[in-house]
Amino acid sequence: MRCHSKFLVFRCLVVSALFLFAGISVFVPAVAGTEQNLTEHSWVYNQGTINEMRIYQSESGYNGQKLVVGTRGTGTVSRTIDASVYGGYEDENYNEIMFNEWGVYQNRPTKFAAPITKSDLKNALCAKNYEVGSVFSESYSELNELIKDTTIEQDINNSVYSVHSEVEGTMKVGARVQKSASSTPLYVMTGVYSGYTNFRMSMETGNASVLTLPCP
Repeated sequence: MRCHSKFLVFRCLVVSALFLFAGISVFVPAVAGTEQNLTEHSWVYNQGTINEMRIYQSESGYNGQKLVVGTRGTGTVSRTIDASVYGGYEDENYNEIMFNEWGVYQNRPTKFAAPITKSDLKNALCAKNYEVGSVFSESYSELNELIKDTTIEQDINNSVYSVHSEVEGTMKVGARVQKSASSTPLYVMTGVYSGYTNFRMSMETGNASVLTLPCP
């Protein structure tokens, strides 16, 4: 297949057609190390430019399980990700990566029109939990319009991040889960979205993430 699409999907999910429909499910068992876990539900609809990447891993180096996924380009994207990661547990049968991505990628001109006068309106948030080992940040710039609903819950046992934003402008999102400086970065996420974006994401890490994470 010859690749001429504006979208670059990092698993080589790049096609020359104007319309791409993709559904991917992955289940990979892992090995033991520092105990960490993550549960994530994410959905994004973007008309404009998107550049995002996620890295999941259970152990460092050539050990354990790895999964990298990303999308980059200009057009229209509707994408859903559901993921659960467990790494470093003594019971090797409990170490695993469960991942599902469903998406519609359309290489078509965006309907979003940037304002004539550049906006200096901005908004930002950054939350860290040193007890659990998690960080989440979001920032908005060049805003024409922003409607957001962000909820952060952090304690010594768990971190829960729930985000729902609808924005015309530029949105940047980042997250990282790493229990200590010496442990494996279980999850790293970066995303930049320009144009019109409807973004929803729920993420939890800690001692009981799969039991309490709400559906997006």
